[in-house]
Amino acid sequence: MTRTVFEKPDAIALVAEVFRELGYEGASMSSITARTGLSKGSLYHFFPGGKEEMAAEIMANIDTWFVTQMFRPLEEDEPRAAIALMWETTNTYFRSGRRICLIGAFALDETRDRFAGAIHGYFKRWIDALASALMRAGGGATEAHALAEEAVMGIQGALMLARALGDDAIFGRALGRLRERLMEPLERKGP
Repeated sequence: MTRTVFEKPDAIALVAEVFRELGYEGASMSSITARTGLSKGSLYHFFPGGKEEMAAEIMANIDTWFVTQMFRPLEEDEPRAAIALMWETTNTYFRSGRRICLIGAFALDETRDRFAGAIHGYFKRWIDALASALMRAGGGATEAHALAEEAVMGIQGALMLARALGDDAIFGRALGRLRERLMEPLERKGP
């Protein structure tokens, strides 16, 4: 039975879950139609460029969400509050470790070359935004960048390990340890 979708964002959300489950290469048009309930006509209406356009739109949608919900607050808001919000937002977005990072997954296969700019930009902006908040909170530039890189790397690794071992609690434990590690140097410096 085909599903009625009235807006492109609805289609983007449905197709994104198929890519999360099957990967870019594994998601054929027939599997996308079967799993989303959308007809091929609907998919081509929203994405005339086919699967590649779907992936590009999904990555742009993810990037926009992260810019609004995480990167801008890290870059512009009170740094300690923005960092605390980052941990909450990360846990919520990745559903406490049950949802993979689609951009991270794309970075691990042949898709990486096709969407290199978007993948690079997403991770670089996250690291740079977090480093900016850490510096505004009193950290030195070198240490802030290293901690930001370690945090993003740890989040991605925790997502992968939680999924590989089928244990969502790994993600929560990793976020807790990363949060402590990130704030430790700032707490030594005081408010």
